[in-house]
Amino acid sequence: MVVMVTGASGFVGSAVTAELLQREWSVHALLGRRPLTQSTPRLHAIPGGIFDPAALDQALKGCEAAIHLVGIIMERPSHGITFRRMHVEATRCVVDAAVRNGVKRYLHMSALGTRLDAVSEYHKTKFEAEEYVRASGLDWTIFRPSMIHGPHGEFMKMETAWARGTAPPFLFMPYFGAGLFGRGGAGHIQPVFVGDVARAFAEALGNPKTIGEIYPLGGATPLTWPQMHEAVAQAVVGRKRWVQAIPVWKAKLLTRIVPGPLLPFNHDQVVMSQEDGTCDLTKFKGEFGWEPRGFAEALKTYISAP
Repeated sequence: MVVMVTGASGFVGSAVTAELLQREWSVHALLGRRPLTQSTPRLHAIPGGIFDPAALDQALKGCEAAIHLVGIIMERPSHGITFRRMHVEATRCVVDAAVRNGVKRYLHMSALGTRLDAVSEYHKTKFEAEEYVRASGLDWTIFRPSMIHGPHGEFMKMETAWARGTAPPFLFMPYFGAGLFGRGGAGHIQPVFVGDVARAFAEALGNPKTIGEIYPLGGATPLTWPQMHEAVAQAVVGRKRWVQAIPVWKAKLLTRIVPGPLLPFNHDQVVMSQEDGTCDLTKFKGEFGWEPRGFAEALKTYISAP
């Protein structure tokens, strides 16, 4: 099988590409500015942006399937990077190119929490992109993963820095909590290992039962934010670190008065943190025959305890 992958040089894309190559499939990697970190005769780099129809046509030439992974968590409007452009418009470009080139099999990266009545622009645009996929006539499969973690991912880089006290706020590992002093807590999360996400995408390609299906995807065990921070601290520095809530009202205020590039979070991330990012894995386990690893278990595969 020859598969076209968007975002192939990114964090998740690199893992998906590696999984496909390991299964002896060939990959056409549509590349923007970031180069590939792998080299093999079955990996073909096609330069060009996701909004370039000619580049997409070239990337899809000879392919039997397309995997669309591109998405963002932070907007940069001054650079033309917005949720609407990178989620909705980018998906339209890839789907239209797949239809145009007769590539029927299509796998799509969405996100847990995506729904019509979502409270965040991030999830609203993810849902709009899904709607376009579902109406495309393609043989589609959609995955909605929770927060994805793994080596070299931005999430774990941030967590590791907090655990070591080398990034603001230095003295503690923060999260957004409800109430005047942040003591009302936040939603639960269910981080999923990038290797398990890559495996799910690769196995779905050859499983016709997944066509027309949506799969929420998370690790085996839901966690509170303090529990997640404590697991990272134990893995990275071998001891507990102070975990402290930043009140939601204060965080939202900061997103309005502090220029975006100066903050490591945005309004949508604050809002999303108050929702449960958890899922029922029954459907996934029934059709794939395995369960994604729990957070602490997966950490051991790429972080060595001190």
